[in-house]
Amino acid sequence: MGKRSSFIDKIPKRDIIKSESGICQKLKGGFIVSYSPSLGSSISNTKIRTPENTSDFSGMCTVCTANCTGFCEIGLSAIRGSEAIYPFETNKNQFASEKDYPLDFSHFNINGRVFGALGCTEDTEAATFPKANIDAEFGIDNKIKLKAPIILPAMAKLNWEDYYAGAALAGVLVVIGEAVVAKDKDLVIENGKVTSSPLIEKMISSFRKYYRGYGDIILQANYDDENIRVLDYAITKLGVKSVELKFGQGSKGIQGMGRVKNIEDALKFQKMGYLIYPDPSDPVVAENYKKGIGRVFEKIGRLPMWNKDILVKRVAELRELGAEHVCFKTGPYDPKDIVKILKIASEAGVDLVTFDGAGGGSGNSPTKMMNEWGIPTVYMESLLHDILRRFKEKDYFIPQIAVAGGFAMEDQVFKGLSLGAPYINLIGIGRAAMAAALVGKHVGELINKGIVPKEYKRFGSTVEEIFGDIRELKGLYDDVSNMSPGAIGLYSYINRISTGVKQLMSLNRKFSLEYIDRSDIIPLTQLASKVTGLDTYKDKTGKALEDI
Repeated sequence: MGKRSSFIDKIPKRDIIKSESGICQKLKGGFIVSYSPSLGSSISNTKIRTPENTSDFSGMCTVCTANCTGFCEIGLSAIRGSEAIYPFETNKNQFASEKDYPLDFSHFNINGRVFGALGCTEDTEAATFPKANIDAEFGIDNKIKLKAPIILPAMAKLNWEDYYAGAALAGVLVVIGEAVVAKDKDLVIENGKVTSSPLIEKMISSFRKYYRGYGDIILQANYDDENIRVLDYAITKLGVKSVELKFGQGSKGIQGMGRVKNIEDALKFQKMGYLIYPDPSDPVVAENYKKGIGRVFEKIGRLPMWNKDILVKRVAELRELGAEHVCFKTGPYDPKDIVKILKIASEAGVDLVTFDGAGGGSGNSPTKMMNEWGIPTVYMESLLHDILRRFKEKDYFIPQIAVAGGFAMEDQVFKGLSLGAPYINLIGIGRAAMAAALVGKHVGELINKGIVPKEYKRFGSTVEEIFGDIRELKGLYDDVSNMSPGAIGLYSYINRISTGVKQLMSLNRKFSLEYIDRSDIIPLTQLASKVTGLDTYKDKTGKALEDI
């Protein structure tokens, strides 16, 4: 689960219990329960003055003192106002929720079997985990082969170059995030439409440089991107074959937002078609700005005002332009909205819909929205399974479905595939994959400077000695000498995930992805069983006794 608020570490172990409803602090025969973190967080670069004494229901220090300079979020708000809503230095960091959800994938254990073999012959020479087949496909009509059932969700900041290149090395899907054009200094817009974006071209080239016949790079567009026809340009001028329409704006569905440093940039963004508050072209606002009066300028993304007719028509237009795959990206909205999105996707013949659950994250959500909004991934995937099963019963066309939201290691990927089977067959790994690309790049830079991190000295002193999977890459590419360590790091991370998934499949005597099903994980609590509808160990034992 996510990191617990810091005061929990101060509680004696004997006073902490793990219940089906969360972590409880035992006090005088009662329990104080809070899933939310305190008002001190690394996300906002704040801290609680007395973490050992916190008011659980408010997240504040139990005692506020008159001589405190305000380390917490309340103090930061007192000094910086609405700026305190946002995470700290979003251009340098990525973020995820700190909330302790009542249910996550740690509440399930992976099943195991000792008889038979599915997906290979019952032979000890054949039934070995390296031979487990995790190859997957993307697309309804124009199928693309994948080396693993993984999609790296939308990113367009931090080490995006290695994120995209590493995806090509690994042979998986990767998505260029929304609003790239807003960062493109050389962007050209004519008659309200994009006619040149060197930055998008560079991002696509990062993937294509190492493309080896597996995976694809998908360009995402939000409502503002659609307003200036970013996808039209990318399809017709750059040869992009896979595109994605995003429901909502920014991370997890809120409007994209960000402060603009000066009036010159505010006017530039306004000219590009973005909403700017206050209006920098207003003479009164401009005059007040010179005097240091008024609100800080903010660039605010437009919330989509779509409906079924608009979306079905737009999907058809994108295909006519040359797109071979059209995808939707959405978040953990109200279940009625999820059903509506899937019905539209079905009617439009969309290739893939990615649902991003609460708890994961990457970037620019307001801190409280990231912690307190949306359906946590296990809940979301469970309701998606129920919805898609009904779609199947009603004979709806069902697009491919991916889920994201806090997936980081192979056990979580396997559990996600199992919980969603047979309807959900791709897992999105975002923040963890970017972390691998960042680590690989940083370690590579240190090694090239002659500084070998002490943690890795036992492996050697050069990039080739320390990065273990370069041997494999040499078998795939003619020249790896100039390959970025960041891209290698992402490839190696995906390689670890893929190998781990194969091992867990073989643990269940399943040697091909299509045999993974919901019986491969077991809920450990009644809450987990109730939410997912899965049998507990006791339930399974009762059924096994019927065979005696």
